[in-house]
Amino acid sequence: MRRRLIPVLTVLVLTLAVPVFAQQSASVEDDTAVLMADSVFITPDRVLIAEGNVEALHGDIRLTANRITFDRASGRLSIEGPIRIDEGDNTTILASAAELDRDLQNGLLNGARMVMNQQLQLAAVQMNRVDGRFTQLYKTAVTSCQVCTDGRPPLWQIRARKVIHDKQKQQLYFEGAQFRVRGTTVLRLPRFRLPDPTVKRARGFLVPSIRTTNKLGTGVRLPYFIPLGDHRDLTLTPYLSTSTRTLGFRYRQLFQRGRIQFEGAYTNDDLTDESVRGYLFGTGHFDLNHGFKLNFDIKTTTDNAYLVDYGLPDYDRLKNEIALSRYNRDTAFRAEVVYFDSLRDQEAESTLPNLIPSVRYERRWFPKRVGGEMRLGLDVQGHHRSSSENVLGRDVTRATADLSWRRDWRFSQGVRADWRIGLATDLFEIYQDDNFDHHLTRVTPSTALTLRYPMMKTTASGVIHALEPVVQLGWTSVHGSTPPSDESAFVEFDEGNLLSLSRFPAPDRREDGLTLVYGLNWSRFAPSGWQASASVGQVFRRDADPDFTRTSGLSGTASDVLVAGKLQLERGVALTARALLDGSFKFSKAELRGNWSAGAFDLAGTYLWQDDDEAEGRTEALSEIWFDGRYEINPNWSARASMRYDITETTPTRAGLGVGWQNECVTVDLSVNRRYTSSTSVEPTTDFGFTIALRGFAVDGGTEKYRRSCS
Repeated sequence: MRRRLIPVLTVLVLTLAVPVFAQQSASVEDDTAVLMADSVFITPDRVLIAEGNVEALHGDIRLTANRITFDRASGRLSIEGPIRIDEGDNTTILASAAELDRDLQNGLLNGARMVMNQQLQLAAVQMNRVDGRFTQLYKTAVTSCQVCTDGRPPLWQIRARKVIHDKQKQQLYFEGAQFRVRGTTVLRLPRFRLPDPTVKRARGFLVPSIRTTNKLGTGVRLPYFIPLGDHRDLTLTPYLSTSTRTLGFRYRQLFQRGRIQFEGAYTNDDLTDESVRGYLFGTGHFDLNHGFKLNFDIKTTTDNAYLVDYGLPDYDRLKNEIALSRYNRDTAFRAEVVYFDSLRDQEAESTLPNLIPSVRYERRWFPKRVGGEMRLGLDVQGHHRSSSENVLGRDVTRATADLSWRRDWRFSQGVRADWRIGLATDLFEIYQDDNFDHHLTRVTPSTALTLRYPMMKTTASGVIHALEPVVQLGWTSVHGSTPPSDESAFVEFDEGNLLSLSRFPAPDRREDGLTLVYGLNWSRFAPSGWQASASVGQVFRRDADPDFTRTSGLSGTASDVLVAGKLQLERGVALTARALLDGSFKFSKAELRGNWSAGAFDLAGTYLWQDDDEAEGRTEALSEIWFDGRYEINPNWSARASMRYDITETTPTRAGLGVGWQNECVTVDLSVNRRYTSSTSVEPTTDFGFTIALRGFAVDGGTEKYRRSCS
């Protein structure tokens, strides 16, 4: 072995086994320096010399060199390179020669280069180490770019007369600095400070961005991050352009059992007559005792157009919510208050049911005598309109109790039977609507028997086919008065509610009468990885329900035929389709979603078609298509595009393009987005965005994937 045990023991016992002085008592092993080498000898004047593959360890510091001379009298180490010093996992120092003390904490290094967090490298003519905390570098070049040995300058670098690294505060202090791009000086700074790459939350400026719109002109966003302890921080973002003065903010705080985040902006611009504009979004989550969870979500803005004008999420309604919930194996509880704020110019805010409190509780248990599963559901909900007008200002409170029992059987022939019975009671309190009584009561018994016959086949090639026909006979009987329909304005008919006894989304409407449902499910699984599935279903009822709209797919005594399918190929292609076909085999609703991921290429798109239906607020057919795509041109360049197109109006509603370039030390992004739709408060807008970030300072560093080639 090159590193012999006897020289190591000699060094430990005779020379370096001297504990560093500490005020508190500590074990000798914690402060002992260890030296290993191919050969070790001691001169008559007590000078130790180690040569060949020399390695010294002290604490979290590991030093490797070609030759080390240790003078016991002075306590100094003379080191000949090439030298490598590793301090933990974050800092590596390379040098040609060095003079250090026995603890490797103080000394001088020549021809040194320091690499921090495998991102940032600092090359200096001379480096001084002081008390293991400060590292002083003279005539320094700092960059996170690949440095080639052919003399070509890196893409960017900072040249400084002096750089001081404070290990304790994790900061870099520059004196007499020049910022250079391809060797050309573009900025001179006498003094400035930057966090080193090991810092995760350092006070200072973040990546700026430039935004240009046809309404606000060209402006600059310059975020400034302020840590407020270990669990809180504040980011202030001034946004200045020719038409606006905006101060944005984001506040975050982490608690022992929860977290909150608020973001918003205060704006003074010349787009409207309002003296002050802005917005506020906030979210929070807390884990309470006994398994309860508290969540809130706040969204508010000063006017309908603000979010669009400033490139924020384009909501047409803002949902504010606070909820208390608990879910476990056999019980579920949720109490919430929701407030909606409409940003649609054509909607009258006072006549919308914008305040909605609700409490829901559900419990299940398994009675041993009768078998099966019992469920009890309690639901109390109200919705309030701010208007006091008759009919238009109607307020409703509903209380629902639903008790059900279900049980299934599996027969030897493979048939599976599922039987359920239930009883639901609804109580309504109606205010400010003379068309309805103040108190309404409704009782609905129900029952259903479902039969399934699952079949499976495996071919010689390993392909699995599964086929399951389903038939259900159901019955409900609604007794009582009919309340106003405020909750079930829109009905969706799909695979999820094909076998439901009521396909309305809320209990203010319930299906009544005898129904017969048939369905067929098929799926195929291949060893190669691709999968396919399809479902077909239809509902027959004795009496038509007038509360179902024409395009809901459930009107009449025979519903539209529900057809749904999914295809997933091994090459990253996935398609999902759903459609409703009427008696003439015409589509009333259709939707197609697709994803394609093939290495450097990603594409996702959706097509939607809905027939006209005045009952659902559509005076003409709706047909739209939208997609998002990204293509990695090469390891450095990438492009993306998105579009939403209204086929009915033959015009786009949104479009966007973007291109990005990055390597190990720079990230550049350029984008343009166009919004074509307009209203009385919102005009079509075009938004240009540009950001450039230097990697290596307290951000995720580059990887070998983007490394510049020096050949």
